[in-house]
Amino acid sequence: MELKRRPFQGVLNILDFNRHFYYYGLAALALLLVVIYAIKLPTIISVVLIVGFMYGLLMPLIVSAYVYDFSGYYSLKWLDHFIEDKSLSSEIVNINAGFDETSYIIKDKFKNAELQVYDFYDEELHTEAAIVRARKVSLVYPNTEQIKSNSIPKEDESTDIVFLLSSAHEIREFPEKVEFLKECYRICKPNGKVIMVEHLRDFPNFLAFTVGFNHFFSKRVWKKAFISAGFASVQEKKFTPFMSIFECTL
Repeated sequence: MELKRRPFQGVLNILDFNRHFYYYGLAALALLLVVIYAIKLPTIISVVLIVGFMYGLLMPLIVSAYVYDFSGYYSLKWLDHFIEDKSLSSEIVNINAGFDETSYIIKDKFKNAELQVYDFYDEELHTEAAIVRARKVSLVYPNTEQIKSNSIPKEDESTDIVFLLSSAHEIREFPEKVEFLKECYRICKPNGKVIMVEHLRDFPNFLAFTVGFNHFFSKRVWKKAFISAGFASVQEKKFTPFMSIFECTL
């Protein structure tokens, strides 16, 4: 399996999956230009409005290119801080929300591990256009199982590491989050852990995505969900100002 990503693959994915927002945005910008011309707004106001619109359209793409194409996120070298011995024959679970860009990379990094991949996408609950489009082009790791978010078909205390890489935010309701994380807790060995990577609903992501940062959840919400699910420790480490890595242990 080819693991090398195409240049700008991350930002091109964002642009493709969320193209409806950009269609609306460009249409709104065109309408704004017509209004500015028709009512002859003062130059300074016109410039502020146009720059604001352009910022809202371009900044998410610039930040996405930085995070997904230039930060080394998909090299998974940042995992070395959390998992020192990658040669162990461990049991690893990777859970996605219908778009899987990481399972092949994880398997390549942990060659001796047993990797099981689950997909909790539910077409009735997870209806956003972006994830529907993403599923059409997603790689499917061999033996990936479709699951419900409240039921992971693994035995109790059977897993060393559960990866939730940019996927858990697709579970929108807090009670469903807790039920899902309880399942992650249940399958973890006593010395196991969950490693989750997410954008947060915080100031850097507001600067990056403006109102789009509401698609994510705050650090407080995630910590509350993990603690409610039974985890004893939830540690956060920043990966770029826009991404957080959570290491959650029993």
